[in-house]
Order: sequence, then structure tokens, then C-alpha cells
Amino acid sequence: MSSLFLTVLFPLLGFIILVIGRERFSENLSAWVGVGAIGLSFLTTIWVGVNFVNQGQIDFTQHLWTWFSVAGLAPSISFHLDGLSLLMMGMITGVGFLIHVFASWYMRGEAGYARFFSYFNLFVASMLVLVLADNLALLFLGWEGVGLCSYLLIGFYYHNPANGFAAIKAFTVTRVGDVFLLIALFLLYQQFGTLNIATILAHAQQVLAYVPHETAFWISVMLFLGAAGKSAQIPLQTWLADAMAGPTPVSALIHAATMVTAGIYLICRMHGIFELTPEVLQGIAIIGAVTLIVAGCAALVQTDIKRILAYSTMSQLGYMFMAVGAEAYQAGLFHMLAHAFFKALLFLSSGAVILACHHEQNIFKMGGLRKKIPFVFACFVIGGGALAAMPWITVGFFSKDAILGQVYAQGLMQQLPIYQQLYWVGVVGAFLTSIYTFRLILVVFFGQEKTHAHALHGITYWLPLAILLALSTTLGAALKHPVETLLTTAHIPALNIPLALEQQIIHAEHQAVWIALIGVLVAGMVWIVFKQPLEKWTQSWLGQRIITLFYAAFGFDALYQLLFVRPYQLIAKLLGHDPIDQVWLILPVLVKSGHHAASTRQTGSLREYTSSIAFAAVILLMVLIAIQII
Repeated sequence: MSSLFLTVLFPLLGFIILVIGRERFSENLSAWVGVGAIGLSFLTTIWVGVNFVNQGQIDFTQHLWTWFSVAGLAPSISFHLDGLSLLMMGMITGVGFLIHVFASWYMRGEAGYARFFSYFNLFVASMLVLVLADNLALLFLGWEGVGLCSYLLIGFYYHNPANGFAAIKAFTVTRVGDVFLLIALFLLYQQFGTLNIATILAHAQQVLAYVPHETAFWISVMLFLGAAGKSAQIPLQTWLADAMAGPTPVSALIHAATMVTAGIYLICRMHGIFELTPEVLQGIAIIGAVTLIVAGCAALVQTDIKRILAYSTMSQLGYMFMAVGAEAYQAGLFHMLAHAFFKALLFLSSGAVILACHHEQNIFKMGGLRKKIPFVFACFVIGGGALAAMPWITVGFFSKDAILGQVYAQGLMQQLPIYQQLYWVGVVGAFLTSIYTFRLILVVFFGQEKTHAHALHGITYWLPLAILLALSTTLGAALKHPVETLLTTAHIPALNIPLALEQQIIHAEHQAVWIALIGVLVAGMVWIVFKQPLEKWTQSWLGQRIITLFYAAFGFDALYQLLFVRPYQLIAKLLGHDPIDQVWLILPVLVKSGHHAASTRQTGSLREYTSSIAFAAVILLMVLIAIQII
């Protein structure tokens, strides 16, 4: 396991080589370096994982060097391997490698080919630093690294100003969450005197028991807000849909295996802090539930194929937050892994559709594609089925329904109606997911062809999709038990459900499945049988208002524009001429005025000079007399 550091070193070296070579490298050489670096990182992860299991799954920490030392704070560059970090490493490097392979095909002919892969490699390296860090200072370095890379990749097509604005928006909104995370780090260091994660978790209960409860409360809240920024949860969710401005492989990497999973990882890694504040956990579950409904409604009316998938990502992240808020950490983490498989499949498949349709992204300008690109159609059916948790054959069925069942169980075990209510919110979310997913499939692959599509070829195109397709089926579900074993060794608790409640939980899960299937039926009826009445309703006054509301994702962007952006712009305008500087300019004005007044008195007239002296003498005499009298 001494080779653990190589998992980070390989993509970092790939980034450095590509930055140095940049314009001098051919596309083939850039692809070999970029894809090869992640491939080597993935192979190292497998090697490290096999050794970890063979040696009894004992935690391992690799100290490289001390980062800095200031007044007792001396965080190290040290990587910690346990079941949770191994799961994250496997997901990041494995799915990331497949996305890199696909990107080598997708980005052919694009300007900045080497630049693209340099950013891609740095992104993976930063994410690996985040999940392997043994202290929160190093974790924060990786946290900021993925934020920087997201800005570079979302704004990759920087010649279009709209893409630049989308990158700035993503960077700014996630930075708000980063500020909250930084506050949490300050509070933790104040209480524990260290940022070492293992030390904090080992002493959390003892240390925080002797301080006011508000301290633990605010630490948990700040950690959650930091996680919400990266994982696009209300109120910091507005950046995610606009992140579609980047190339499609970027969307797959950000929204499947890397950046958006950072928030889930942070909460699960620091679960010992959150469990001291059950009210915060309930709040996390509620916010996750609200986010999944808001995102589900928004996805119903989008016309851009990538924005539909973006809102579905936000919705699935809501399920994960609902799970960890209900202390079903293992269920949330397994859904995170399953989501990485089927969402990467859907995003890469959407990229194939976009290329086949000559960069068209409006689903209503496609249609009839199942005959032109049947393999991509199969990928969408399996990936969409996993997203909608179609029973028995998709990985989403085994992950999402487990979340709903455990949330329902938590309500029964703790006698808290809020969790049972959240279960029903999750069921409604599953219903919406089925509708918008199969709406997408029906509109794009059935009906009349509106844009001529050409066939797609190349092993770097179909092989990543084929592997992800297989992992999105029950083959991916076979990983559930190994994942649970890994997480148990990492001290990530499982939700223990009493045998007496098992039948109720199974009934609740089956109920969610049937409602999801009804959603598929509704999608078919609405977009095939009742297509004409639907079009008439959308043109009505009520229909237009509802669609506008859903399309704008309930107007959070407009609200933030009103509350934050416009006041900031007004203040910037008022301060544009620097009023402080203007105040200091009074001094030269006074000097200049005095100089002007004095210079105008230089007339050369003896009479004026004599009268002035006499007048001044009289004034001076009067002042002296007044002083004597006083």
C-alpha cells in the first residue's frame, strides 16, 4: 500500500506534461498522456485495494511531508486509506477513466485538445487529494482544486461569453459554500486544536460535550452548507444546470463521479460530528427532499437534453442527502456509486446523440433516433431505467429503493413522522423521475426524425458506454455487499432495522416501485396518446405559468439576482470612483485654491500692498487688545 501516493501522482504528472506540451503535442499524444495517466491511477487503485483487502482492511496512513507549521498548526501531506476512501478512489478513477476514454473520441478536432485533458487530469488529481486527505486542511486544498478545475472546464469554450458567465457563476456559488466550510474548519481547530480527521472523530463526543450545544450545532451547519455548495443542494443549487456550458464529458465527470459527490463524502466522513446534532441531520434530510422535488419539476419541462440530465443529477443528490440525514449513510453512499454508473452512461450517451445530430441539443429537434443509433438507444433505456429505478434489472432499483425503505424505517424506529413524510416526498420524486426520464427517451428516440443523424463508430466511443451499461444493470447491484463491507470497516454505520419492521419496509419499497412504474405509464400516455391535448394545455394561461415556473426551477436565479447581484452591482457602481480616494483629493484642491488665491494678490501695486499691511496690522492689534481684556 506504499504506492498509494501514485494514484494522485499519475494524473498530476499527466497535467504537468500536457501543460508543458500544450500546443506542441498532437491529438494522439495528448490522448495517450491524458487517458494513460488516469488508467495508471486506476490500476494503482486496484493494486492498493487488493493489498488493503488481503491485509485485513486495516486503516493505513501514508505520511509524505509536513505541509507547513504555524503556531502549533502543522497539517501534513498525508493520505489515509480506509474503506470509504477506497470506495471513492475506485469510483473516481474507474468511472473517470471511462469518461477520459470517451472524451478522447468526443473532443477530436476541437481546439485546445491538450488543454482539455490537462484540466481533466488536474480535476481527477484534486478529487483524489480531497478523498484521501487525512486532515481537513489538505481536504480543503483538494476541495478548492476541484472548484478551480470546474471553472476551467465549464468555461472551456471561452470564446462564447455565455460560457464564461456560466463558469463564473459555478465558481462564485460554490465559493459561498467554501466560505462556510472554512468557518467550520476554524471552529473545529478552536475546539480540538487539530485538523486531523481521525483525532477529531475520536474525541468529538468528549470535547463537544463540555461546550455549549450551539458550538456543535454551528459546526454541523457550516459543514453542511459547505457540502451543499459542492453538491448543488438548496440554497446553493443554482450553478449546476448552467454548468452544462462545458463539453459533455465535463458534465459526465462533474455530475457523476467527482465534484458533486464531494458533499456526500464530507458528511459521511464527518458523521461523528453530525450525530451530535440530530436537528441538523433532520434539516439535511428535509433540504434533500425539497431539492429533489424542485429539480424533478424543473426537469419535466426542459428542452435541452443536457439540462434535463443536470436537473436529474440535482434530484438524485437530493435522495443521497435525504439518506444521510436519516443516518442511512451506507444506503446513500451506495446510491452515489450507482448514480456514478448510470449518470455517466446517460451523459456520455447524450454526448453521442449531440454529435450524431450535428451538435443539436434541443430534444424536440431530434426524434426517431432509435434506428440510426440503436446502441445509444439501448444505453439510454438501461441508463434511464436505472435513473427511474426500474425493478430487478437496474442498479438504481437496488440503491434508490433502499434509501426510501430506510428513511421510512427511521420514521418508525424513532417515532418521528417527519421521516415518513419525507418517504412520501421521495416517492413523489420517483414518480417525477420516471416521467421526465421516459419523456426524454420517447421524444428523442421515437416519432418522426427532425434532424438527420449519422451513425457513430470507434472503440473509444462504444467501449466506455458498454462497460457503464453493464454496471448500470444488476451487475452493478452485485457490488452492494462488498461496498457495505468496506464501509463497515471504515466505521460508517449502517441503519439496523429490527426484524419486526422488515415486512413494512419491503411493502414501502414495493409501493415506491409501483408508483415509479405508473410514472412510466403516464409518460407514455401523455407523450404518445394525449400529445395534442398536452400541446393545447401548454398554450393555456395556467399551463404557460406553470411551465415558466418549472422551467426557471422556481425562480431561485431571479431571487438571487434581486437579493444579491443587483445590490452588489449598485454598490460597485457607487464605489466605482472610489469615494475614499475622492475625500483625500480635497487636500490638493485646498492647496491649489490657496495657491490661486495667493497668486492673484501678486499685482505689483504698492498702494494695495500698503493697505493690506495696514489692514492686517489693525486686525492683529484688535486681536491683542481682545486677549488683554479677557
